[in-house]
Amino acid sequence: MKMREGMFLQSSWRKKLARAIAAAVFAGAAAAAPLPVAEAASGTGWGIAASALSGFLAYKSGLSMMLDIGNNAHYQQQSLWQDKKANGTDGNARDVAIIDGIMTRLTQPDVFVLPADALPFSWHVNDSALFNAACYPTDYISVNRGLVRILGHEAEIAAVLGHEMTHGIEHHSAEVYAKTMAAYYGLSLLNMATGVMDWQQLQKLTAYSSAKLFTLPTEYAADAGGFQLAARAGFNPGGGAAAMARMTAYLKDESRDFREYQDPKEKTDVNYNDHPDTELREARLMKMLTDYSAGHVTVEARKDVCIDGTRLLSGAFTAETYDDTAENAYLLAGELGRLFHDCRTAEAWGLGAAGDWENAKAPLLTAAVRQQGLKDTLRTLVTAAYAGEEKSGARKKLDAAEAKEHAALAKAYDAVLAANAKQAKRMRMNSDIYSDLGDSRKALWMIDRALAAKGLDDHAESLGIRGRALAVAGDFDGALQTADAACAEDPKNVYNFLNRADIYWMKGDLAAAISDASQAVAADEKNADGYLMRAILTDEAGDCDGALVDYQKVHELAPASECIPDEYLKEIDAKAYDARVKKREEAAKAAAEAKKTEAQKSTSESAEKAQKTTEKEQKRT
Repeated sequence: MKMREGMFLQSSWRKKLARAIAAAVFAGAAAAAPLPVAEAASGTGWGIAASALSGFLAYKSGLSMMLDIGNNAHYQQQSLWQDKKANGTDGNARDVAIIDGIMTRLTQPDVFVLPADALPFSWHVNDSALFNAACYPTDYISVNRGLVRILGHEAEIAAVLGHEMTHGIEHHSAEVYAKTMAAYYGLSLLNMATGVMDWQQLQKLTAYSSAKLFTLPTEYAADAGGFQLAARAGFNPGGGAAAMARMTAYLKDESRDFREYQDPKEKTDVNYNDHPDTELREARLMKMLTDYSAGHVTVEARKDVCIDGTRLLSGAFTAETYDDTAENAYLLAGELGRLFHDCRTAEAWGLGAAGDWENAKAPLLTAAVRQQGLKDTLRTLVTAAYAGEEKSGARKKLDAAEAKEHAALAKAYDAVLAANAKQAKRMRMNSDIYSDLGDSRKALWMIDRALAAKGLDDHAESLGIRGRALAVAGDFDGALQTADAACAEDPKNVYNFLNRADIYWMKGDLAAAISDASQAVAADEKNADGYLMRAILTDEAGDCDGALVDYQKVHELAPASECIPDEYLKEIDAKAYDARVKKREEAAKAAAEAKKTEAQKSTSESAEKAQKTTEKEQKRT
């Protein structure tokens, strides 16, 4: 029987789905209030020691909390919902296709290793015209349509998205949040002991410390990680430097939004910028490209592409609205660097063949060489470059660096296989959530990770969850075979029967689903979930009396449950029903008040932004 659309989203019996999701988690936590201080903190020496201890405890607590949030598929979905609510969805199919294509390549298994305590990447192209992208702690990447439109080459976008992925892989958001919290707690306690600053100064110092000491280093690390990810995925390795060149031109000459534009000559009380200088990032990314090319390729004066210091060709001014010479030079250098990286000999370039030279890995370079008649010059420079490698040791240096990189990836993969019981359980939970959301690909990926983990805590339940993921994918034969194995391996686990019941439900076999729900009840008569699922199924089958009996049992075992429908709760417990209605009305009233307040705030902010934009324009004029 054909599975009914959306049926797999009806698993309301699951305890996990009853958990509240904190809507404001990803909007940025408010500054924490300082810890209370006992009288013993009166001395400066004790104050310094206490502030250090306070900061350490705050760091450990904050890091643990953020890592936990970041490894929960519910919160990842919440990230998407919040992004859509705040920034909308890009309606341009081309923009979305570009990002989907690049991210699909970047997230292939041979490009990177995702830690055991992380989620598979999810992404969305929003409708903001600002030049930006961001990675949430949940490995959710938000890409502004403005970034897609402004960056003209897929290699540039790939470098930026690789940068954001590195933030996720390395847990940078969690680390920065935890360190910022630690700094605030520690400085607060120290200030209480010494009284050296007021609270406004304390807030400024904390913000400055967070930007300069915590966030700034992660940006350098993310640039390096983005370079490696994009290069491994087969993108032009000059994309990172080219993206920085494009961003410099855009922010300097094109942006008119005060949230993007910052006059480098403008003097402020404190510079809270948490990203490195763009031109410095450009230079660092070009140095990475030089190393990637075994030391052969450089770009001089942001224009001339050189091999071992000898100019081959230059970038050209081709854009209509800005000078893209540097951008083009880096893209040409990237293709040149790719060939030096991948080819072990000069002969592998194919420059000795008759006619025009063409190489699929370097379309921009081959076109430029052909147009400018540089084939002979290129062959001479390439031949000399390889001839000098033995003396310079450049190739050996590159090989050693890449061997180290591959060893690190292998070690990271071994760490995933060595996942402990807690990590394996979370993988299983996240797989189940992805099935609830209808994402069978991620559900299967996560549960297969759990099944491969050495510390797997429950093999039978993991099989049941894998069966459910197969059902979401439409493979009911495989799903039931896997679920049967789970029930046979552990017939005392209620959830093995409930998972199989859910598979039958998705398939449309209500009688078999009800039978499995009854087996779940028999396995543990004190577990409310078995009664709840049977109540849902019998209600759908038209047996309202049977459903009422089971809902009564649910109410008896879990009186706080919100899963009992109004019409049944009203009959089971009129007082509880009245309390629910009252609570709902109060929540609706509070939501209306919040919406009104938000609208007023938005109007005020819009006026303030307009004023600031006008002031910026006046200064620039």
